[in-house]
Amino acid sequence: MIVCPNCTHQNPDGATQCEACLTPLPATTACPNCGAPVQTDASFCGQCGSNLLPSSPQSPGQIPATVSLPDMPDLVSPDPLVQPQPFGSEFDIPEPINTGAGIESTNVAPELPATVVSQPLSAPEASVVPPPLPAPEVSAAPPPVRPPAGSAKTQLQQQTAQLLHIQTNTLIELPQNLSVIHMGKPNDQIPPDVDVSGFPSSEIVSRIHADIRVEGGAYYIEDVGSSNGTYINHNPLASGNRHRLRPGDRIGLGKGDMMTFLFQLSS
Repeated sequence: MIVCPNCTHQNPDGATQCEACLTPLPATTACPNCGAPVQTDASFCGQCGSNLLPSSPQSPGQIPATVSLPDMPDLVSPDPLVQPQPFGSEFDIPEPINTGAGIESTNVAPELPATVVSQPLSAPEASVVPPPLPAPEVSAAPPPVRPPAGSAKTQLQQQTAQLLHIQTNTLIELPQNLSVIHMGKPNDQIPPDVDVSGFPSSEIVSRIHADIRVEGGAYYIEDVGSSNGTYINHNPLASGNRHRLRPGDRIGLGKGDMMTFLFQLSS
């Protein structure tokens, strides 16, 4: 069996590619020692461990020629650097001294050679350490450039949504910190964020009339079950549907265009 090196599928002997993943299979041959199938590029047989690498060509019975070394000249002993001094004469016993009264032997200590006092080695010269390099000067950061007064406002500034009451020309700014803005009149359930009870014809507006939702910077309006309905540009807005407000849209709370607001955006 030939095991696929890619998906480990066992293929029959003699197969050239894997039956499962069609990967080319390595070529195999028989071990000359035990006959087990092995790959052609294997170094050892996985069954008997025989060495499959071809040996270097050499005729049987051939003995490698002996390598002859060149003749080496005889070594010559070098002359000693310091001639040895005989020590026997320095330690000879001195002859007896004849003083006339007899021979008196003197026991004089032999003179010993002066001991060579080794001089202390001079201290090695201190290695010269180069002075440290000065730290690079760090230039101070330039002061921030302030825009001149009266310049254009940045794009990060948020837009402000407003409702203009057409009947009284009153401008109402919508809250910016709310995601849902309730429009209607005071009630015990959901207090309105835009109270229209002080405007003329407010009797046609329900206490919980419409909601303006803010999502991703866009404004949407939907009717929440009012009695007289909500109208966008004179078209009725079905309950449950919502309309994306754009600057200039007319919002009518109730029939007859008696409570009308104009949606505006200001930066």
